[in-house]
This record gives sequence, structure tokens and C-alpha cells, in this order.
Amino acid sequence: MMTTVSAKQMSRPVRRILIIKLRHHGDMLLTTPVINTLSQHYPDAEIDMLMYLETRDMLASHPSLHQLFTIDRQWKKQGARAHMGHEIKLVRQLMQRQYDVVINLADQWRSAIVTKLSGAPIRLGFDFPKRRGKIWPFCHTQLVSTENHNALHTVEQNLSILTPLNLTPLNSQATMSFSPEDKQAVASLLTQRGVQGKYIVIQPTSRWFFKCWTEEKMAQTLTALHQQGYALVVTSGPDSRELQMVERITALCPQANVTSLAGQLTLRKLAALIDGAALFIGVDSVPMHMAAALKTPLVALFGPSKLTFWRPWQAKGEVIWAGDFGPLPDPDDIDTHTDERYLDAIPAQAVIDAALRQLS
Repeated sequence: MMTTVSAKQMSRPVRRILIIKLRHHGDMLLTTPVINTLSQHYPDAEIDMLMYLETRDMLASHPSLHQLFTIDRQWKKQGARAHMGHEIKLVRQLMQRQYDVVINLADQWRSAIVTKLSGAPIRLGFDFPKRRGKIWPFCHTQLVSTENHNALHTVEQNLSILTPLNLTPLNSQATMSFSPEDKQAVASLLTQRGVQGKYIVIQPTSRWFFKCWTEEKMAQTLTALHQQGYALVVTSGPDSRELQMVERITALCPQANVTSLAGQLTLRKLAALIDGAALFIGVDSVPMHMAAALKTPLVALFGPSKLTFWRPWQAKGEVIWAGDFGPLPDPDDIDTHTDERYLDAIPAQAVIDAALRQLS
């Protein structure tokens, strides 16, 4: 039987809050409105986060977070005994924090178990249809409906979990934070590479290539923007396929004098780079969400992703959807390993025109 205790009914003030989200980098960035709302309403509380180790950099500089606890997905490669040892140590650390509120945004069983073992008097989770049964409700004191989530952006879905706490107003702004050291390091790097004045950041890659545009059209766009007098800085992740894509693009537009920082930046240094840009151009990827959060003008290229869920949140700029230029498959039917480039329907001139509008 679930209880429905609210934070306002507690006999003691809220001192410590744990937020759990076990997903990818972009998902972590889109939890920041929840962090910001909790910080706004509980300014004296310590807010912790439980997340995957590889996503830590997304939130490591967030000013409202007290401690970041991480799960290393490589633990399971160390054998069952070592893996269990890591898990037990983590749970003990969390139990020692004596949380008053746990916000479980995740859908994994591990997150539910941690939520229960935390012992927090308020333990909120989502009423996921796939988790209907006795165990999931047992781990939480209250579950929030997901019935209307199909019509909500991911940020709005996340914020809905706070409904039982009756927090108004909600802070819906996503934030991407970086340190002064990150900013200085990027400034020095740009100076070393001869990038002066206004520059445009272009992120043509995603870890899923079906989200990418053709190298030829991207090169055509870079050439056109170079002719407008802007310095061009291309970025990507460190994966070899992404680096090869950037090499092909730059080879196709040698006259554009592109500076490549592909695979050379941490996420927080990338944020500092985007923050100083006159424009960001990119596909549906983490840097796109970072640009939106940083309020950098952007042109985002979308293919068969769920726009309702993943469009750049509160972005300053334009979204160009391939579906406006040709048919797209249902996002749920896509083989994520396909070599198909669904963004190919987007003409280069549409992106060039959008970029020029944002730069004007």
C-alpha cells in the first residue's frame, strides 16, 4: 500500500534530496529543470544525483548539486562478486545520506530498489505501464501517472513527477554548466588555432548515423557560411566513425578553412565553445540540447526522431525536419544501426537560409 505524504506534511524540513536518472547524456541535461525547481523551493536542501558514470560530465558543474553518485556500467565486467561489492557499497553510501525525498526518474528495477533502500519518507516514481505489479509500487510512496506523456516534451515529463510536492511555480529552464577553467581553456585553444571574431559551431555527427546529414550537403553549407565571413569550428565525439565523417566533410570544402576540434573537447569545454558561438548548427544530438540550454542561436536538423519528446527545449532558433521534405519511417520502427541517412531529404539551401536568418 502506497502512502501519499507530501513534503509540506513532513515534521522536519527537507534537508537532503536524491534524484535518480540512469540514461544517456542528453537525458541527463533534460533533468536540470527538475534540479532547478527543487533548488528554488528547497534552497537549504542538499540535492544529490545518481547517474551513470559516463554521463557525469553533463552535471558535474551544476551549482545546485551537492554530490554526484555514479554507477559504472563496466562493473559487470569485473565478475559477479566484484560487481555486487560495488553495488552494496553504493547503496550503503546512499543510505548514510538519510534522504528526506527521493525522486526516481528512471524506469530500471535497480533504481526502484535503491529508492526503497534509501529509507526516505517521500519516494516518488512514475507509474510506468511496464512496471505494473506489486514490487514497483512497494518501492515508492507515490507513483505519478504517465498517461499523457506521449503529448509532452521530455522536460515536461520529468517535471510532472514533482506534482505530489505541489511546487509552484516550476522552473522549466534547462541549464548546461561549465567552469571558468573550461571557458579559459577553450579561449586559449581558439587563439592557438587562429579562430578570431565571431564563429559558428557545427556538430554534423551523432553516435547514430541515421540522424546525420550527407557530407556533401554539410560541406556545401559550410562553404556558403564561410563566404559570409564567419569562422567555422566543427566538433564531434571521439568515435572513429564520427572523426572520419568530419574528415570527409572538411575535405569537400577546403576553401572554407574549417577548424576541426572533433574528438578534442570534454562535454563541458564543448559547452563553453557553444556558449561563445554566434550560431550552432547540428543534428539531433547532445550538443544540440546543450546549445538550446545555453540560449545560443541554433539550426537543428531532425529526421525520424520523436519531435514532441526531443526537439531542442525552449531553443532560440529553428528546427528543420526532414519530414517536411519527404516521407519518414516511424521512429519506433528504425534499425538504429542502419546506414540510411534520413536527413538527406533536407536541401542544403534550407539550412543555409535558416542559418543566415539566425545570423542577421
